[in-house]
Amino acid sequence: EDGRIHLCIACRNAEKSEGTRDLILATHPTAQVSTVEVDLGNLASVLRAARELRCRFQRLDFVYLNAGIMPNPHVNFKALWHGLLTGRVLHMLTTAEGIMTQTDRLNGDGLQEVFATNLFGHFVLVRQLECLLCGNEKPSRLIWTSSSNARESAFSLSDYQHAKGQESYSSSKYATDLTSVVLNRKFNEQGLYSSVVCPGLVMSNMTYRILPVFLWKLLMPIMWLIRFFAKTYTLTPYNGAEAHVWLFKQKPEYLDALVKYHSCTSGLGKSYVEPRKIDVDEETAEKFYQKLLELEKQALERYSDLLD
Repeated sequence: EDGRIHLCIACRNAEKSEGTRDLILATHPTAQVSTVEVDLGNLASVLRAARELRCRFQRLDFVYLNAGIMPNPHVNFKALWHGLLTGRVLHMLTTAEGIMTQTDRLNGDGLQEVFATNLFGHFVLVRQLECLLCGNEKPSRLIWTSSSNARESAFSLSDYQHAKGQESYSSSKYATDLTSVVLNRKFNEQGLYSSVVCPGLVMSNMTYRILPVFLWKLLMPIMWLIRFFAKTYTLTPYNGAEAHVWLFKQKPEYLDALVKYHSCTSGLGKSYVEPRKIDVDEETAEKFYQKLLELEKQALERYSDLLD
């Protein structure tokens, strides 16, 4: 809708990104849309994509950091039943606190797969694109997809890749919140601002893997009813993107760096954005950021041929 905007779709599946590009051009034939292939869970792929983006563009105004995985998710029905008996079930259903576990594994770079894909790959990408993000005439923006499932209790500085736990997704999203807080402290003066959003509970391929499809079909009418009490049940990707689009229109210097912007949908289907304070300790955030820098230095030693 705005001819000044060039949209670059970054995706690990080239066929899907090209298909998305074609869908956009079908409704907006004059739009500027390109694609780049990148797997955020593979450092070599991240470095190749960053190098390609540096060749293509002189600056980046917005980077939406949205890739995420949740391998082998399981529902803890015992915890869910306990929540029902103690009156905490609505809280648990809106945050997945205590009822979702995942089985993680190492990826080809020797990193925990969820940590690598959900956070570290994005972190390395941002670091590699600093020359396109900092020092521009207008501010540049990082917009991270976090989650209401981001919880301090699932995160540990001594095990920040979450190799020993069963809530790797929650840990990675809390780590995302920590990273965004520090990025603002270090880069706002250079014109780079970072924000975190929660899309709410969106029915996506990731969500559908939690339970068998037939169960989701039975549960969907109930979930639409729950939305009258749980505004973060956005359910559709369109509703879930509300906060992402809203942030696109805001002046970053007026935003609170310690706030997460939640996509919400009323029971009658009206979408809106609700800001909520992030529960992070800034000292922990700084220590974690230093650990990320140390890990980045170690991880990139094997990829000197992909570095400028």
